[in-house]
Amino acid sequence: MTTYLIVDDEHIAHDIIKGYCDMLPNLEFKANCYDAIEAIDYLSKHKVDLIFLDLNMPKLKGFEFLKTLSIPPKVIVTTAYSEFAIEGYELNVIDYLLKPFSFERFLSAVNKVTALNDRSKTKENNINIAPIKDKYIFFKQNNIHIQVEFDSILFIEASGNYTKVVTTKDTITIREKISDSIKLLSTNDFFQVHKSFAVAKKHINRIEGNRIYIKDYIVPIGKLYKTNINMLLK
Repeated sequence: MTTYLIVDDEHIAHDIIKGYCDMLPNLEFKANCYDAIEAIDYLSKHKVDLIFLDLNMPKLKGFEFLKTLSIPPKVIVTTAYSEFAIEGYELNVIDYLLKPFSFERFLSAVNKVTALNDRSKTKENNINIAPIKDKYIFFKQNNIHIQVEFDSILFIEASGNYTKVVTTKDTITIREKISDSIKLLSTNDFFQVHKSFAVAKKHINRIEGNRIYIKDYIVPIGKLYKTNINMLLK
């Protein structure tokens, strides 16, 4: 569960962000702050995992507020001003959303936070420890957002500007390049074996020559990705 704080001087922005967050069961609301001073006071007493941060606020601007935090939470910027994007990424914000933003764009930003959290937990707990159950991600197929458990993903396959996500239950086709799709998945459990394929390590049944067998599927191994396989077999 990812706890979050909304820092924005506009009430309607709070309503929109919280409305989007309420649609995602992995997010837990903690507080509304309507200026940076209020946020500083809240964070002095409480911890959160994520801040949705506006930039143009009275008293103290968003990035000036962020610079006051010695160990800031993850930050998704929500602003009407595009000119501060470079500064935002220099401050290691997770994403930079320009108002008004769609739920699809918002979901993409939150998925980045989820992916980073999963990688961090894996590093802390060591690769050989069993993964935490009930981790999930939302994929958009056409106009439908489908929730998928990470553990159910067998492999993903490039299909032009689309990616096929093959799970234990079905196949979902999303409008994402495979390189972007891989970024959303834990690199410790999921790795690329071909320019068009990336597989979940836990679902590999066997490897024979240049082929990986996963349930009833056969995934090819590309010459440029032999190193990934060799590292797995060590």
